[in-house]
This record gives sequence, structure tokens and C-alpha cells, in this order.
Amino acid sequence: MQEMREIWDRAPARSDLEGDHVRVPGYVVPLEYVLDDMKEFLLVPYFGACVHSPPPPANQMIHVVLRKPRALRSMDAVWVSGLLSTTRQHSRWGASGYSLDGLSVEPYIAEKKAGP
Repeated sequence: MQEMREIWDRAPARSDLEGDHVRVPGYVVPLEYVLDDMKEFLLVPYFGACVHSPPPPANQMIHVVLRKPRALRSMDAVWVSGLLSTTRQHSRWGASGYSLDGLSVEPYIAEKKAGP
């Protein structure tokens, strides 16, 4: 298990995404609160990641720092928008392959697909 964890923590990030403005869905894993609002969190791809199960590979986790703290709870499903970087971070919940300067966060609502 330790060998797998070390490999996953080194999972490569996509350098072509460096500096892109993105909007990404995921689940919140809290890192830092300011009073009752969250300032930093990990954005993970599935419910329970890092908390009830081993963390996903680093290239599936984003360390988000919000410009304005928001009232969020652990495992809230959200959309986060901001400037993405390939800066690797380490936290007690695992390694993240990306960092995001969070401009906005909103509740997750599935986008409607265009179709016939």
C-alpha cells in the first residue's frame, strides 16, 4: 500500500493547463477555516475521497485557496472557478498535483447537455 501511495503522490500533472482559467466540479475536503467560512480545501473527484478512503492520485486533486472565504462543509459538491497552476502541495489528506487561485465557488448543478 505504501509503494502505491508513493507512486500516486508523484502522478504527473498536465503542464499544458498551467495558467488556465478553469471551472472544475468536485467535492470539498476542508483544510483551513476563517471563523465559520472555509478559506482552503482540497477539491477531490469523488465523495469520501481522503476522508473515508485513501486519497486519489495527486493529479486528481486540486488544492484550492479562495480569495474570499465561503461557508462550505466537508464533502459539499461544488463548481470552483479560478486560475490553475501545476504547483504540487502536500497536506494531511494527501498530495495534490494542482493549485487553484479560487475566484468563485458555487453549489454543483449538473450542466445540461446540448442535444437533439
